[in-house]
Amino acid sequence: MSQSRVLADRIYPMEGLAADVVRIAAANILLVLCAHIVLFRTPVPITGQTFGVLLVAVLLGARRGALTLGLYLLEGVAGLPVFQPLGLPGPARFLGPTAGYLLAYTPAAFITGWIVQRAAVPLRIYFRIHSNVARLLIALIAGEAIIFTAGCAWLALFMDLGWVTAFRVGALPFLPAETIKLGLILAAVNGIEFARSKSRSGGRFFER
Repeated sequence: MSQSRVLADRIYPMEGLAADVVRIAAANILLVLCAHIVLFRTPVPITGQTFGVLLVAVLLGARRGALTLGLYLLEGVAGLPVFQPLGLPGPARFLGPTAGYLLAYTPAAFITGWIVQRAAVPLRIYFRIHSNVARLLIALIAGEAIIFTAGCAWLALFMDLGWVTAFRVGALPFLPAETIKLGLILAAVNGIEFARSKSRSGGRFFER
């Protein structure tokens, strides 16, 4: 495999097109389930969508993560009920207040996955876990920054809110929830890696 092995490759250690189809299909189901978790019904509602986007990127890496999100958006354009259930139907969703966030999902998944795969932090072996936690956190923050920058830009430029108001309604209210989501992803990834290290000697975190 030419790309670095990511978590999905180690959980399901099969190679080939069929194996990737299974991984991408499972990730797509995860995205849909996360999208339907709605916490607050605001104009830009707080949902599990960003959690799903970033977790998929961490699991699949840059290329497959971006491909999964691209297919997910196409499903939404086709009218399938894959997005959070409070917005406009089908392609009309890309004209509403959440369009900027949706359009950012694919590049956010690619960048997050790329950092997870490539941007290793060169620390000594006994600092390996701390090194990879730092790398994962950087990757997640980068993905969040892409999503919320695009979302606020859409609100400011296409919804005519202006930058200050766009940030106030499109980013600021979400910071506590997004912080919790990042913590949950870190806990999930490290929990999986810890379980693997216990069941298999010599396991490596984000191995190449």
